Amino acid sequence: MGNEDHELAARLAVVRERVEQVLAELAEVRDRQALAAAREAGLGEDSPLVELSRSLGSLDPARRPEVGKAVAEARRRLETAIRAARERLERAERAERLVAERSDPSVGLLGSLLEGPGARHLVARARMELEDVFWRLGFEVASGPEVEDEWYNFEALNVPAHHPARAAQDSFYLELAAPTPLLLRTHTSPAQLRLMQRGQLPIYAVVPGRVYRRDTPDARHTPAFHQLEALVVDAGITFAHLKGTIEAFTSAYFGPSIQARLRPAYFPFTEPSAEFEVTCTICRGTGCRTCSGTGWIELGGAGMVHEHVLRAGGLDPEAVSGFAFGFGIDRLVQMRYAIPDMRILPENDLRVLLQTRSAS
Repeated sequence: MGNEDHELAARLAVVRERVEQVLAELAEVRDRQALAAAREAGLGEDSPLVELSRSLGSLDPARRPEVGKAVAEARRRLETAIRAARERLERAERAERLVAERSDPSVGLLGSLLEGPGARHLVARARMELEDVFWRLGFEVASGPEVEDEWYNFEALNVPAHHPARAAQDSFYLELAAPTPLLLRTHTSPAQLRLMQRGQLPIYAVVPGRVYRRDTPDARHTPAFHQLEALVVDAGITFAHLKGTIEAFTSAYFGPSIQARLRPAYFPFTEPSAEFEVTCTICRGTGCRTCSGTGWIELGGAGMVHEHVLRAGGLDPEAVSGFAFGFGIDRLVQMRYAIPDMRILPENDLRVLLQTRSAS
C-alpha cells in the first residue's frame, strides 16, 4: 500500500470516528444550542467529512467510487440523526409550552382574563363589516352551498375539463365516481350562476362563505378559508364601475391610507381580467416576508363577466354586461390587523381570541 493509500485510509478512519462521535452526541442533545454544535462538528465547513468530500476530485479515479459512497452514507446517517434530534426537541418544546400554558380557568391570571363577555372572531367580524359596507353600496347579501357539482364549480364558469384547477390533487372531491362529481367548492364564484338563474335583473349582490382548496399551509394560505364574491349584472356596466367599487370598499374597510391597484391577469370566467392588490399593512409598502418583499398583497381576482358565463346563467350578453370579483376575507383580516401568519386564525389560540375581544 502506497503513501497515498495510507493517507486516505487514515482520513476515512478520522471521518468514521467523527461521525460516530457526532451520532452519539445527537442522541443525547437536550437543547438547540447542543444540536447546532453537533451539526457543525459533523457537517460544518471544517469537519473531516466535508473536507474529504471537497477532495474527491483529486483522488485516484479508481478510489473515487468507494470513497464517494462512504462520504454519501456518512452524510445520510448524520442528516437523518439531525432531523430526528430536531423533531425530538420540537416535541419537547411543544410539551413544555402546553404545560406552561395549561391552567385552571377558575383561578390565576388565565381565569381573570376569561372573565367577562365573549367576542366574535376576527374573521366573523370582518365578514359582518364587509356585508355592511356592500349593503350600504346597494348590494344584497346572498349565499350558496359549500358542496357543488362540477358544472357549477367549473364547467359553467368556463373552466374546461383539462384545466389544472380541476385536478383531484387541487380540490376536495367527495364523489369522483358519481355521474356528476361532487366537491367542496373551491371558490364562491358558483354563486354567480345561481344568482343569474333566478332571472331577476339587475343583480347587485355579494356572497360571503367558506371555500376549500388543497393548499399547503403557509403565511398566506390555508386549506379552508373564507371568500367574498361580488357580482353586478345590468345594462351598461363597464370596467370603470368595477374599479370604482373596489376602491370604495378598500377605503371603507382599510381606511384612506391603504391603496388598491389592478394588474392584468387571466381568469377563465372573466374577460378582461385583473388581480387586485392592496398596500401591505405589515410593512406599509416597504417590503416584508408576508408580502414577499413587494409591498403589495394580492387580495383576489376581478374582471368583466365572460359572455360564456352569462349564457350559462341564462342571460343575453348582447343585452347586459357585468363584473365580478372575489377575495379572501382571511387575507383582509391579516392585512387589517397586521397578522404576519394566517395559520393562527383557525387555531383557537387563547391569546388571539383575547385580542379579538379587546378589539371589539
